[in-house]
Amino acid sequence: MIAPYSTHAPDVTALREAFSGFPCGVAAISAVVDDEPTVLVASSFTVGVSQDPPLVMFAVQHSSTTWPVLAGASTLGVSILGERHETTTRQLAAKDKSVRFAGVDTMVSDSGSVFLEGAPIWLECSVEHTYPAGDHDIIVLRVLGLMSDFEHSPLVWHRSAFAKLA
Repeated sequence: MIAPYSTHAPDVTALREAFSGFPCGVAAISAVVDDEPTVLVASSFTVGVSQDPPLVMFAVQHSSTTWPVLAGASTLGVSILGERHETTTRQLAAKDKSVRFAGVDTMVSDSGSVFLEGAPIWLECSVEHTYPAGDHDIIVLRVLGLMSDFEHSPLVWHRSAFAKLA
């Protein structure tokens, strides 16, 4: 049943539940900063914002302690997570930053971008724009390079759980 139209903002819990009904991919955005690999996991990642210039975007909460560190990197590695990352995704997003990359196979580019092995898509990016958006910022990234390996299927976030494509 659809709730009647209201000029009041929806309840936060109801809004979060409604948003969870939209399936999306999951991305790990990472780089080596001050000789330490740093990663942020985003389910708000969007490809195809623009083809000319090549732009993608994601949203990050103002409360993030990881984004201010990554924002200063010259390049960022974006790994669209694959099905094999289902068990490591929560580890990558852990509050304890020292365990995030434990046992996770990665590749580091010459520029310091970090990529996760087994990802169907890798994008090397730089920050193009940052826009305020409520309790988040929208980060627009310029794609500098890419690799795709469709032998690996993407991981999907849907209804607050991981799902696989049929």
